[in-house]
Amino acid sequence: MSSLIASQKVMQHYLSALLTDDGATETSLVEDAKTRELNRILARASLPETDTAPVVAEKPAAAPVVSPPTVRPQRSVTGSEVAAPEITATNRDVPIAERLAAAAQTQQVSTETTTKAYRQGRFQALFFSVAGLKLAVPLTELGGIHQLGEINSLFGKPAWFKGLMLYREQKISVVDSARWVMPEKYDQQLQQKLNYQYVIMLGTSNWGLTCETLINTYTLEQDEVKWRETDGKRPWMAGLIKKHMCVLVDVDAMINLLNRGQSINA
Repeated sequence: MSSLIASQKVMQHYLSALLTDDGATETSLVEDAKTRELNRILARASLPETDTAPVVAEKPAAAPVVSPPTVRPQRSVTGSEVAAPEITATNRDVPIAERLAAAAQTQQVSTETTTKAYRQGRFQALFFSVAGLKLAVPLTELGGIHQLGEINSLFGKPAWFKGLMLYREQKISVVDSARWVMPEKYDQQLQQKLNYQYVIMLGTSNWGLTCETLINTYTLEQDEVKWRETDGKRPWMAGLIKKHMCVLVDVDAMINLLNRGQSINA
């Protein structure tokens, strides 16, 4: 138990440092003892949940054409946790991305306002994991979820650009999320442990983030997020979800960086 608490504190410090631009804080995080501990945590395939067991979407049955994953029926939950949309006889064959999009529409919040929709009260977010780091995307800015298929690499692109994946008639620009989000931790050992299975689409763009596990959807209150208050070196981070030790992605800012071919350190 003590080692688990210590691991969670180290990850909390790491995420808090990402959210700020305090040079002194970042310098202290690279001290030998903490760096070794952080490397050990980030090398894990996933982090233990502190409040509930994660619900992972199942892969679809093998078929000639790659299709989005389906979701197991889920238990009833209370509080801030919200299960993924219920599977019924009428939506059983509907891809998870479409069910999630339908759930997002029930919030009846326009995403075209000056203020982000998820900054106007309670909102839902999809949680997923990459190399032990949890990320979340607001449901109103989720463009879809696809199972990872064949990728065609391109020359002259940044290292974090895995290549193009064809889904139906759409060409998806696939990002190696671990290499993009934590390049300082990305090495051959981490690369060999990665098991990307899905592509998380960003808004209406053609950019997709690779991920290893779909965790769940949660409803969040504004005070559950430590919001980014000023512009800094990491505009792609909207904030830090404190309870879950999870980064909330600013989708528009990330798309802007990817369009310009810039990395997390831009």
